Amino acid sequence: MDKFIPLSVPNFNGNELKYLTDAVKTEWVSAGGAYVDRFEYEFAAYVNTETAVACQSGTAGLHLALILAGVEAGHEVIAPTLTFIAAVNPVRYLNAHPVFMDCDDSLCLDMAKLKKFCQDECHFIDNQLINKSTGRQIKAIVVVHIFGNMAHMEAVMDIAQAYNLKVIEDATEALGTYSLAGRYQGKYTGTIADIGVYSFNGNKIITTGGGGMLVSRDPGIMKRAKYLSTQAKDDAVYFRHNEIGYNYRMTNLQAALGVAQLEQLENFIAIKQQNYRIYQSRINNGLNGLKILTFRKDIRPNYWFYSLYIENPDKYSRKKIMESLAQDNIQTRPLWGLIHEQKPYLTNQAFMIEKAFSYYNRVVNLPCSSNLSAGDVDRVIKKISSL
Repeated sequence: MDKFIPLSVPNFNGNELKYLTDAVKTEWVSAGGAYVDRFEYEFAAYVNTETAVACQSGTAGLHLALILAGVEAGHEVIAPTLTFIAAVNPVRYLNAHPVFMDCDDSLCLDMAKLKKFCQDECHFIDNQLINKSTGRQIKAIVVVHIFGNMAHMEAVMDIAQAYNLKVIEDATEALGTYSLAGRYQGKYTGTIADIGVYSFNGNKIITTGGGGMLVSRDPGIMKRAKYLSTQAKDDAVYFRHNEIGYNYRMTNLQAALGVAQLEQLENFIAIKQQNYRIYQSRINNGLNGLKILTFRKDIRPNYWFYSLYIENPDKYSRKKIMESLAQDNIQTRPLWGLIHEQKPYLTNQAFMIEKAFSYYNRVVNLPCSSNLSAGDVDRVIKKISSL
């Protein structure tokens, strides 16, 4: 059998071992050490923010972000149904309630439906947006940049301003993506809204094995994020804690990996762009009924995932494509199960979900690692062409 081609795996061809060895030799391996500070500083410089706060995971970052946005028990938070469930679970950690929104053709939050929901399904009273059907206050929006694409941030920020909502950018899949035009030209995903969150899980464009990062243009938010992520320690000598905190600080070993990975990020993006263009050119121009989904034209994406879209479901089935490639030792995956259909969220409100169903049934994600060779790409395309 031919070699295994994974969906998305790390690329450790830089200074990872050097920095990890250095961290071990210093004996700073836990939630402290020079590499944590360095990673935060260099990450903030990359995305052009003043500071950044490293944490244990993207999920931990989202949990902190919701707290920092003022979300409390009984509040509602608008979130996409088409995303990984980790974008929504932290809402329930706080005993708040998600309201699910559809996607548009970027796979990101449908801003027209978001606006319609706020206008038609809510009251705006005393500077609070109140859901007519539940009577609860809507406090925030979680907007997710899917697969390295970029949600329409001008629209969501206008809506948030009109209705006094906080916006949390889930940029866990979109580190390196930035706008090329408009009000936010030059701005990276994660740096536009009130708080941005990134992930360094093993399948992300750079990885620390686990880990996440928070950014915000508000220095007060960043100071509080670091405070809460380090067990809300008010006196480090006598162990005084005036609030409930969390053990969410990134370890020095993770950060050592992160520093090495960040050094290679732009090269990773260039490789992923090159492979994406090969997939797109050969599939979109050579196979009727299939296409590679495009990214928005007014952004520089990070090309994290490559999504094969089935235009003709009578000719191709998602299941057959995935099974055929698996038989050839090629890993693929479908979109996540829509969150409003997951058992823990069946009773939550879902507003005009339509397009998400179509994409869920018709998308297969193809191998996209930054160490994917031209031969690997060719083999995947040839297998798809033979179906």
